[in-house]
Amino acid sequence: MPVAPAVEIALSAAERAQLKKMAHGHRTEHRLRVRAQVVLHAARGRSNAHIARETGLHLDTVRTWRGRFAEHRLSGLADRRRSGRPASFTTLQTAQVKALACQLPAESGAPLSRWNCPELAREVVARSIAGSISASTVRRWPKADAIKPWQHRSWIFITDPDFRSKAARVLDLYARTRDGKPLGADDYVISADEKTSIQARCRCHPTLAPGQARAMRVNHTYGRGGALAYLAAYDVHRAKVFGRCEPTTGIDPFMALVAQVMVQEPYASAKRVFWVVDNGSSHRGNKAADRLTAVYPNAVLVHTPVHASWLNQVEIFFSVVQRKVVSPNDFTDLAQVGDRLRAFEDRYNATAQPFQWKFTTTDLDDLLARLDRHTSADRHHESSIALAA
Repeated sequence: MPVAPAVEIALSAAERAQLKKMAHGHRTEHRLRVRAQVVLHAARGRSNAHIARETGLHLDTVRTWRGRFAEHRLSGLADRRRSGRPASFTTLQTAQVKALACQLPAESGAPLSRWNCPELAREVVARSIAGSISASTVRRWPKADAIKPWQHRSWIFITDPDFRSKAARVLDLYARTRDGKPLGADDYVISADEKTSIQARCRCHPTLAPGQARAMRVNHTYGRGGALAYLAAYDVHRAKVFGRCEPTTGIDPFMALVAQVMVQEPYASAKRVFWVVDNGSSHRGNKAADRLTAVYPNAVLVHTPVHASWLNQVEIFFSVVQRKVVSPNDFTDLAQVGDRLRAFEDRYNATAQPFQWKFTTTDLDDLLARLDRHTSADRHHESSIALAA
């Protein structure tokens, strides 16, 4: 039988550039590189037999890729979809596994706080959803729907009936307003709190500095040298920190921190100094406000809502302290802890800039509205369950 003539190949400039990139690219898969070489040879008018000799491929292979490119262009060089082996699990089984992953283990009587993939696989077999199944298969199915039963996020109900007004009062101070009026040049906002139980842990072997391809190494075993509390007052708009170390927290240590700040200028002669604090026992309620005003008439205590310490900007500074000073903890004694904290204050104050606080009262209203929608939906769902029962 006469052999059909080879298909002629004419390339556009873009196709030629792409094929050359595929044929000579170091990161191109070998199979795609060879197919691109076949097409480039064909575009030069060479026969299939000549191309087969040049590339070391079988004549039928050259004819196949030349024809597929002529018919489908660049997309024809990719592998065609194959049917593969029959599915081992049905769609129903997949849905049942995903549904199980979305249940709390306690609902199944399993003594677990949360599922992981091996536990889910065992539960699938125990429930006779499938005769056998691997943990990797179980992991793949929830992953397709972004279901992660091995993770958890915590949340808390708003219990303070005056949450909105208290939070707005703090946010307004951050924006330098009070009762709808701008703060004066002689008004200051201080964010204060305590960081408790900073321990002096003396490692049993010296800490090793990092080296080439080696992280810093800190010995796991240590001797305890006690713990102290670190109290800090952060000037929100001037980015200045005042700190002190105390054996423990309490009213007296907090008032000592207040005195440390209020005897200095510009706070001593300021018109008002607003102290933003949470509801810790050292500064809780009206008694704490009266106690502060009695000693410093220009000081105004402003409480965040209950369970809303995240509104207190000094917590951001404490996170910096934790990452840059405390962890990993390797101190010989408490005196070394105190010296390190005071030295860090000086270093921080030398270059600090105010935190870019972007959460405003508008964001607060949006958050509360969103929470209200979720709460209403939950109440409606619970009522529907009650009626159905």
